[in-house]
Amino acid sequence: MQVYPNRFQQHIQQQGLTPFILVFGDEPQQKLDMIDSVRILAKSQGFDERQTLIADTDFSWSQLIEATQSMSLFSDKQYIELTLPTGKPGTEGSKVLTAIAENPSIDTLILIQGPKIAKDVQKAKWFKALDAKGIFSICYPLEGKQLIQWIEQRCRASKVNISPAGVNLLADFSEGNLLAAKQEIEKLALMYADNGQQVDEKVLAAGMVDQSRFTVFQFVDDLLAGDIQKAIKILYRLESEGVEPNIILWNLIKEAQTLAECQAMQSVEGSINFNKLRIWQNKQSLYKNALRRLTPGHISLMHNHLQQADLILKSETTARPYILLSHLALLFMPAALQHLPLN
Repeated sequence: MQVYPNRFQQHIQQQGLTPFILVFGDEPQQKLDMIDSVRILAKSQGFDERQTLIADTDFSWSQLIEATQSMSLFSDKQYIELTLPTGKPGTEGSKVLTAIAENPSIDTLILIQGPKIAKDVQKAKWFKALDAKGIFSICYPLEGKQLIQWIEQRCRASKVNISPAGVNLLADFSEGNLLAAKQEIEKLALMYADNGQQVDEKVLAAGMVDQSRFTVFQFVDDLLAGDIQKAIKILYRLESEGVEPNIILWNLIKEAQTLAECQAMQSVEGSINFNKLRIWQNKQSLYKNALRRLTPGHISLMHNHLQQADLILKSETTARPYILLSHLALLFMPAALQHLPLN
């Protein structure tokens, strides 16, 4: 059964956890919110231990089978989080997941997450088998009215009294990046929650003038311009300010996707329609500069590394995420990066 992200937490609290929970999509904050709500509820129900598995090229599906059958010294219940980097488990994985779905256990909870998936994946045998005994949710980037509603809901939950104009400004400020919007709302909650003051656009704008979000913009612009030394200095500043690494990575992924779209359009049509790609005039020269440095193969490699880094940050397997981000910054330089260390 499909459950929409904005109703996910309420659904599992009212209906309870199912043996299988599938969360897919390219919007990271909604995925994090849903996964966190599952973790909290699962822990309250005795799923004290969590196993994290990533079905990458080195993964053996016997690991998942063993995880479902193993007994812990500290808990009778197993909570397993499985990441599918491509959104598909492959032939062997499909068989394993279908078999597991046939005999669900009340003492085993499996959450499967991955990127955006097409309809053909939802029609696959393994997906239908898991969905029949569980729930699934697909996260899409929020825009317009949906983004406004998400910000309003988040502000209410954080007890921040924000005006409609303030909500619109925050929506423009975050540009659909829910991680950035969440961080800004958390800061507002520290200053204005429960004190009765309404946060309007003037209050919000004054507080955002020197905010790190704009520093992230500058960081990305310097990478596009090829000024790696300046970009790394800004990265150090962002780390000292405690900026969430996922916000920076989200921007890097977004820029890599835009570069790929520009390059594809230039290859097919002979020129780039920046208006069609919604690229402001003041940034067009930066993209032209970057495209002169980066080949199609380089941009493809960049995309692969960024997706791998996304999995690393989400699985919390790196102690120094900003070292990882500094390596990723080098992807915007024309160099041989096939063996770039990510972790």
